[in-house]
Amino acid sequence: MAPCIYKNYIFLSALRIQSGEIKPQSILVQVDMPTDLEKFQLPPGVNQRLQALLDKQDQDGPLTAAERQEAEGLVELAELLSLLRLRSQRMVQEGNQ
Repeated sequence: MAPCIYKNYIFLSALRIQSGEIKPQSILVQVDMPTDLEKFQLPPGVNQRLQALLDKQDQDGPLTAAERQEAEGLVELAELLSLLRLRSQRMVQEGNQ
């Protein structure tokens, strides 16, 4: 499930399977939003790994289960960083008004 960002809070939710039961889990995290927008991107090595997995998928067909899981996790991380970057930009713009 995608994280929800409001002001300087991030709401994360997920499903956990325990003893055959699906249990929702949620957490609300307050964060200080830095204004240095360069911090809100994948590190170069991590981005290269994601690109390599995506290129492999495009050229060679389906990824292995482990590779697919890794790629999905990296895409989710990239999306979260994009959301944080956009929220930080909005906070900077609101502060300049």
